[in-house]
Amino acid sequence: MIIKKPNILYFSLLFLALFLESGENISYAQGDTSFAPASKTTPDSVRVNTIFIVGNVKTKKSVILRELDFTTNFYYDWNTFLEILIADEKKIYNLRLFTSVEITPLMTGGNEVEILITVKERWYILPQIIFELADRNFSEWWTNQNRDFSRVNYGLRLSHSNVGGRNDKLKFAGQLGFTRALDLQYSKPYIDKKQKHGLAAQLTLNENKTIPIRSAYNKQVFYSKENEEIIRKNFAAALRYTFRRSYYNYHFLTLGYSSTWVADDVLIENPEYFQHGGNKLRYAFATYTFRHDKRDNIAYATDGELLQLSITKYGIIFTDELDEVEVNLTANKYLKISDKFHFNTGLTANWFLSPSQPYTLVKGIGYSPNFIRGYELNVVEGQQLYVHKNSLRWKFLDWKIDMSNMIKLEQFNTIPIRLYLSANFDHGYVKDRNNIPENSRLANKYLMGYGTGIDLVGFYDMVFRFEYSLNNSREGNIFFNFSAPF
Repeated sequence: MIIKKPNILYFSLLFLALFLESGENISYAQGDTSFAPASKTTPDSVRVNTIFIVGNVKTKKSVILRELDFTTNFYYDWNTFLEILIADEKKIYNLRLFTSVEITPLMTGGNEVEILITVKERWYILPQIIFELADRNFSEWWTNQNRDFSRVNYGLRLSHSNVGGRNDKLKFAGQLGFTRALDLQYSKPYIDKKQKHGLAAQLTLNENKTIPIRSAYNKQVFYSKENEEIIRKNFAAALRYTFRRSYYNYHFLTLGYSSTWVADDVLIENPEYFQHGGNKLRYAFATYTFRHDKRDNIAYATDGELLQLSITKYGIIFTDELDEVEVNLTANKYLKISDKFHFNTGLTANWFLSPSQPYTLVKGIGYSPNFIRGYELNVVEGQQLYVHKNSLRWKFLDWKIDMSNMIKLEQFNTIPIRLYLSANFDHGYVKDRNNIPENSRLANKYLMGYGTGIDLVGFYDMVFRFEYSLNNSREGNIFFNFSAPF
């Protein structure tokens, strides 16, 4: 039975309504009594005397204190206080500066308490060898591109994730291979004493000898010259301002500039590649983003919620080359059923206001992060998309391997391994106003995928997913991915 378009809109709107209605009712206590003192009797309220922090060799104390939802010389209801401590542990861990965080209340008699925060810092300077696929995902490279090792990027990435001890990050990458690129980024989350305002900047240069120029039969079509000349160059720069008004709510304003050149042959293959007839596309852009982020672990969430809304105006200047507006919505809910089970559900929607875009801006299902499991080998391009993902997961293994007898550096001597068995169901829809005949098999159709998989969460929150998925086109395959689906 073919399900018509209104069904995905109905289910998506129903999900969004449930998300907004229940967003403020999550309890992070979850019956956790790990903070309870040894005494069988507890006070009705407590007053915090002193906050001690140990283990922060590089990180400034103020960065950790910024995440605390309690202060000294103030009385708190005991049960409420325990919930605050649990939530604060998660906030400190999500700074991604520490491999472990523990907050311990120490009763000093009566209704007074001292707080001990114990952290274990990560290794902040990480030189990394770049060896990664240039394609959309592993399955695209393995199946559609026949495991072609010329489609691999290689180089060196150097990052410092805590330059001055204030969670400021510096990243540099030099890359060769399928895409030759230079990338420089610096971010400082707080530039004021109250730690509410931040700045970040990025410069990027890249060159390609092979590029996608269109899609046909829901697959990317690539073009390159026989003499392997460079056929696309891009320069981009951006400055981002951040305002963190409260613990979980962020506002971002990004101003940027992009300039892309392509060889004349590209326009012969696809005259509408830039749409304005020239072989150079230049535009300034502005993006406003609001993010409410209350996840327990931003790399692999099992509890909490994420709501993000952004709007981008392309063409602040040079509007004769590009004048476009894009809107994005992400609403994810992470429900912790028990210590072993959790259920995740998430809605993503994307809208372009114009009926068509330059191919460098074209999006749809199949481009990160908008995947429907079972359709990883396909791209479904258009101006509007809706994706609703769902996963029920069971944690069947949770180990911490102590390697301290072999590795003396404490940043590396504990290796965590968590394994989850997942049952997945995704569905979505892409509206293509241009109704391109050769992409009609999947565009403007209801799409559905389901299956099962195993997720491995390991060292420094690295994620590996092995999944078998089927789709409603009666196609099934094994897929391998390197990040959480949402």
